[in-house]
Amino acid sequence: MGLGFDSHRLAPGRRLVLGGVLVSYDRGLAGHSDADVLTHAVIDALLGAAGLDDIGAHFPSEDPRYADASSLELLRRVVVLLAGKRLQVENVDATIFAEQPRLAPYRSSMRRVLAETLGIEAARVNVKLKTLEGLGPLGLGEGMAAQAVAEVREL
Repeated sequence: MGLGFDSHRLAPGRRLVLGGVLVSYDRGLAGHSDADVLTHAVIDALLGAAGLDDIGAHFPSEDPRYADASSLELLRRVVVLLAGKRLQVENVDATIFAEQPRLAPYRSSMRRVLAETLGIEAARVNVKLKTLEGLGPLGLGEGMAAQAVAEVREL
């Protein structure tokens, strides 16, 4: 089992990508890659489950190769890394924390895209959506965060 967490500020002029899905919104998440907090949390959970450090160790923000990188591509690389360790993703449970926009219409697409990338059934990927009821910077809509738990099994 592994636990992952990520957060990014919202910024104008950026696309909002969550779970590999483009979400219609007037701002996106600021970061070195596409700043997909959901996928980043899943990556960290998988790396943690395998005892393989964290996303920054594998894809450092100082490395220009990862500028504007697709987080789904990074997730694909992690799946290959796990396979090299004879590990396979069993399931993922994740939560996105965001005040706006309404993400419910995108949830099933996020689950499907993540499952396809992980090579597992969509039923093994869960995405929950929570607001912070106006509490703190996330609750004031200044950014978004996600956490994930993942289970891997030996092949």
